[in-house]
Amino acid sequence: MLTIGVAIALPEPWATDLQEYRVDLGDDTAYSIPTHITLIPPTEVSEEGLDEVVAHLGRVAAGQSAFRIHLRGTGTFRPVSPVVFVAVADGIAGCEQLAIQVRTGPLTMQLDFPFHPHVTIAHHLDDATLDRAYEELATFDCAFIASEFHLYLHSDSEGWVPSRTFTLA
Repeated sequence: MLTIGVAIALPEPWATDLQEYRVDLGDDTAYSIPTHITLIPPTEVSEEGLDEVVAHLGRVAAGQSAFRIHLRGTGTFRPVSPVVFVAVADGIAGCEQLAIQVRTGPLTMQLDFPFHPHVTIAHHLDDATLDRAYEELATFDCAFIASEFHLYLHSDSEGWVPSRTFTLA
């Protein structure tokens, strides 16, 4: 079995800036997690089923248009989950529509929590560090065009590695 994820990668310089911020907070897993907005959380697929997943994602990309994403400020899932994130201020509908389409066919799934597009900046850290991240990035602001998404494969040695890029119509 393979563990995959599907996500919109943040462009530079914000991807590196937020990843380095996450590392500076003490989250060593950030080295192996590219900065992203999750569309499909970690999911197991068979090696034989990977071609079907790739074909499905290609069809989804061909049927979806590029859209603008504006990230601004912070939010949190506490107390349900110890996560602080950069909030999607504009582009929520585009993320939701894309995620709904991705989660069909061979990737049909039930999520543990309702879909809420975001960029994680602190996860499973102590409350003081989560509070610090929430406050320090409260003024974060960037915008970009989401013109593609990626299929990631998880490697025990390398973490999440982009395997394929799917360009939106």
